[in-house]
Amino acid sequence: MGRLFTAGLLSVGLSLSVGCVVRAPVVPPIALLYTNIEAPLDIDVQGTPTETRRGESSTTTILGLFSFGDASIHAAAVAGDLDTIESADYNYFHVLGVYQKYTTVVYGK
Repeated sequence: MGRLFTAGLLSVGLSLSVGCVVRAPVVPPIALLYTNIEAPLDIDVQGTPTETRRGESSTTTILGLFSFGDASIHAAAVAGDLDTIESADYNYFHVLGVYQKYTTVVYGK
């Protein structure tokens, strides 16, 4: 009985973590219970100005069952009223796999 419970718990944990991997040049550690991280989407940051405007776009998932939003770079540029994108970052937030939010952040002019 104990082994069956442990196997079931492991299966649930693994199935909740599927799809949580973010593809980017840098992927900080993602925790099972709570994660709130920011990292770059691009690696070519030489000469990137630090004083620029920013735009954000997001997508949200609830219970791993419902996903909605537009986290595209284009949507973030439109939200920030940017004509030129100079760099891009992302933010990933999740709590227990119940609520997840991925935000694309772009900087430019």
